[in-house]
Amino acid sequence: MSAANTVLSTQRLTLEPLTAAHAPLLLDGLNDPSLYQFIPQNPPASLEALTARFQRLESRSSPDGAEWWLNWAVRLGTDGAYIGQVQATVNEDNVASMSWFVFAPHQRKGYATEALNKLREHLIGPFMAEAFEIFIDTRNKPSIALAEALGFKREALLPNADNFKGSKSDEYRYGFKPAGAAKAAKPAGKTKR
Repeated sequence: MSAANTVLSTQRLTLEPLTAAHAPLLLDGLNDPSLYQFIPQNPPASLEALTARFQRLESRSSPDGAEWWLNWAVRLGTDGAYIGQVQATVNEDNVASMSWFVFAPHQRKGYATEALNKLREHLIGPFMAEAFEIFIDTRNKPSIALAEALGFKREALLPNADNFKGSKSDEYRYGFKPAGAAKAAKPAGKTKR
């Protein structure tokens, strides 16, 4: 099993490599409009659209092979409810850009912190991530607090980074560099990341 398809576990969570089969299991949670207040995406148009999107992501890399596209469905324990997703894109410069969704009923319980810490630990090893970044709308106070709790530092303000839902979005870029992140061998079969 490749590192991109590894099931990750924490004390309370199981992170399953995202597949098209997760679409019906995550659809209800992803249909909550409040999750999209500070990002240009919208809830899935349909189960079919979400299934097709997840199927594209099963390749675990961009079409040109330059980036790893890594996504995990997050659930409570090994047989509990699905509570969200964590995502990372690792580029050729070994920078991992991270994002997440935690469904509203499960927010503010420490699940995002737990899942993202596990994801970050996994990315340092087989994916050779040497630095991490998170882009956050300046109005998104809960995500800013989470990034800072994870040890990320605000590195830049990006004015007018996007324009969606009738307003302009300024973003902060947060960065994190792990102490002594070791370089690992590229996964077999990958010539480019």
